[in-house]
Amino acid sequence: MSTAPRIDIDPAAFWQDPYPMLARFREEAPIVFVPQLGSTLLCSRDDIFVSEKQIDVFSSHQPQGLMNKLMGHNMMRKDGDAHLAERKAIFPAISPKTVKTHWTAQFQAHADRIIDALEAKSSVDFVQAFALPFSAECLKSITGLTNMRFEDMNAWSQGMIDGIANYTGDPAIEARCHAATSGIDAAIDDMLPMLSKKPDLSLLGVMLECGLPMESVRANIKLAISGGQNEPRDAIAGTVWALLTHPDQLARLQDGSISWMQAFEEYARWISPIGMSPRRIAKPWRIREVEFEPDERVFLMFGSANRDEKHFDNPEAFDIGRDVSKSIAFGAGPHFCAGAWASRAMVADVALPAIFARLKNLRTVSPPRIGGWAFRGLLDLPVTWDA
Repeated sequence: MSTAPRIDIDPAAFWQDPYPMLARFREEAPIVFVPQLGSTLLCSRDDIFVSEKQIDVFSSHQPQGLMNKLMGHNMMRKDGDAHLAERKAIFPAISPKTVKTHWTAQFQAHADRIIDALEAKSSVDFVQAFALPFSAECLKSITGLTNMRFEDMNAWSQGMIDGIANYTGDPAIEARCHAATSGIDAAIDDMLPMLSKKPDLSLLGVMLECGLPMESVRANIKLAISGGQNEPRDAIAGTVWALLTHPDQLARLQDGSISWMQAFEEYARWISPIGMSPRRIAKPWRIREVEFEPDERVFLMFGSANRDEKHFDNPEAFDIGRDVSKSIAFGAGPHFCAGAWASRAMVADVALPAIFARLKNLRTVSPPRIGGWAFRGLLDLPVTWDA
């Protein structure tokens, strides 16, 4: 264990709203050991920004980590050349150019089709009615698993997310994760004959074409699904809610004085959908007065870094006019989110403009439920509009 100060948390309260406790950590002990999580947390933006790049110390290679055990050894749990090789293999599928010239039009078609079905209605849970199916349909296209139902894409993503955040060892959560990975393997097997003969620009297509080992193909498809479904889903629903509850800021977007991308980036700072990334200490290390031992687990708390008072004025407020250049919602090192360009296109270029252009007088019906700290998002968003 590290020599960081020990502070206890109430896990249930931390899941409901981690921000008061994270603010306390930043003030009292920005490097803190939390017994209930069995980990040392790095909570300041500066410590995370520096440490994430030090892969010889803060290693992503975690042989005994939950992600490796449950999803396979993917590129997110590799460092150096091993990580770079797999990142290069998938790049043709998710490069800024591919997103712009190939995927954005498909994203727009998915959004239009879902909103077409919504327009006849006047009241829905927006998470279930738009954010979830839109994110899943886009992810089906990108992964190449077009044989899946969007409901399965979402359920399997959530099953894996819950599994890799299951630090209390709940057997029911682990079982759901195993069911999810088995379903994904079956979907991959079903698509292999077609995409092996005629590779496309999907993740599965480009990995098969470059000859990546099948165990790496499977592990990286699962990685893409675990983060590629919940992050856009939660960012879309969350940004819509934030804007509906800040109508003055929504007006600035609708008159064109601020871009939709700025709104998305500010939401990702304010409530980071991916709030934490784990690391393994690879060798003895010291940050100021805190000493770390090899093989201990450390959590890089992105959700705390993005509310660090040293870098953001009034960080608890949602403000699309603020400078978000110091945000590290997508990471700050070699593991910077490979799907960032696709996510930005889905949310800022397609979903948000379409939603507010077509659903007239969109408004909330009641406050949403929100939960999570490692992954955080709206559980529902009751809305109505003028049908």
